[in-house]
Amino acid sequence: MLRIAVPNKGSLSETAAEMLLEAGYAGRRDPRALSASDPRNDVEFFYLRPRDIATYVGSGALDVGITGRDLLLDSGSEATEIAALDFGGSTFRFAGRPGAFDQLDDLEGVRVATSYPGLVGDFLARHGVTAKLVGLDGAVESAIKLGVADAVADVVSTGSTLRAQGLEIFGPVILESTAVLISAKSDLAGIATLQRRLQGVLVARQYVLVDYDVPVRLVEAATAVTPGLESPTISPLHDPEWVAVRAMVQRADTNHVMDALYDLGARAILVSSIHAARI
Repeated sequence: MLRIAVPNKGSLSETAAEMLLEAGYAGRRDPRALSASDPRNDVEFFYLRPRDIATYVGSGALDVGITGRDLLLDSGSEATEIAALDFGGSTFRFAGRPGAFDQLDDLEGVRVATSYPGLVGDFLARHGVTAKLVGLDGAVESAIKLGVADAVADVVSTGSTLRAQGLEIFGPVILESTAVLISAKSDLAGIATLQRRLQGVLVARQYVLVDYDVPVRLVEAATAVTPGLESPTISPLHDPEWVAVRAMVQRADTNHVMDALYDLGARAILVSSIHAARI
């Protein structure tokens, strides 16, 4: 039975649970349950703090898990990323008082507060900078004002939270993080199935099916607009001068594609959601 670690709370928890349900796995019925068995799929889920998942998976206690790339790298775990899951995105940057720092080298010898000392320490070491890391469990923006650090390294979205504390961003991006599937094993068939199913969910979320009718003389131009993944499906119609075309297109491009097809001369343009996929 494949043992899977799932975030039990935080920004990753809800989307991870939704993806697993869409991938055909049974979720927990009791939101307070620490584990749940899914005999039909031969898996068992363990609901853990996101920060602890990499440790459990890296130790071999659990086979595979969903967590943040930032948490994986910060943990120093033996687990490795096997697939990005395209949610829970975040960016890590340095910040300090306006004008105090211009570049990464300016952090040499200063105090840097962060909730990710492993991640930030590795980044600084790779760039030859030695700083004193001050580990805090969240809310690092106050560290400079309270005098425990000279700079901070934290998650940045719009930068508004840092600016509200009188701080400005400087230096390079530390990490672009997202939710990831991790494991310390590579030879379990169940992991390949899980990865394939989750990839199918991502495809279903990112793509739609577009069906339309188009004159035969315009097929080349129309299929240039909708090339599909390998190639579009083209079927004859009762009218020999027209064909039906079906192709997958990026969901975000749907209306632009429909406009382009209509302007070209296609008609009966229909868009359908994809509920599951294997590519």
